[in-house]
Amino acid sequence: MENINWIALVVAALSTLVIGFVWYGPLFGKAWMKETGITEEQAQKGMPLRFGLSVVLAFFAVFFIYAISVLTGGEPGDPHGQDKFLTFGHGVVHGISVALFIAMPALVTNALFEQKSFKYMLINVGYWMVTFAIMGGIVNAWT
Repeated sequence: MENINWIALVVAALSTLVIGFVWYGPLFGKAWMKETGITEEQAQKGMPLRFGLSVVLAFFAVFFIYAISVLTGGEPGDPHGQDKFLTFGHGVVHGISVALFIAMPALVTNALFEQKSFKYMLINVGYWMVTFAIMGGIVNAWT
């Protein structure tokens, strides 16, 4: 744990803001607001607090992705942290795995009980797929 590249973890956590700006802005912002019933004015309220908390939570997620993509796996004494595994693509695979097997079931289950639309689910799950893929790629390649 002494060789952690903290800068990579911070950059990966901050990448969620950049991806979110594009995803919930020009790409799917209007569709997301329509599906949630939130107006643009409502979406703007409390942004500094939301941004701050979302980066803190993203840091938890990126640390988990780092742990599973860099620190674990292989035979004893043969961790993922070897050069052959330290690629952007390898991190992307781990990020997508986290999105598919952890985030997606939780997000879709909540959306089902909230009686949200399939479009709403696709927008939110898609965001986390892309975000976790990028986060995994950053921490894996920049270790």
